[in-house]
Amino acid sequence: VGLQVVADASIAEIESTKSVSEVYSPVSGRVVEVNPSLDDAPEQLNTDPYGTGWIFAVELADPAELDRLMDAAAYRALVT
Repeated sequence: VGLQVVADASIAEIESTKSVSEVYSPVSGRVVEVNPSLDDAPEQLNTDPYGTGWIFAVELADPAELDRLMDAAAYRALVT
């Protein structure tokens, strides 16, 4: 909490038994909250990414950055 982040920059890493993956911030701003429940149940990232599996919340530096992001349906169409 309090970390200043820049859109498209790495903010964290996720480790599994087989790999490490970078997590990138979709927007610029300041981290105002992190999800403590992931410490005990990291599988939420896979089982409920739009609900309990969120990673962090950012207070936007520039709300106009939201205009370049995809919604869930557009992202799903891109990756399927």
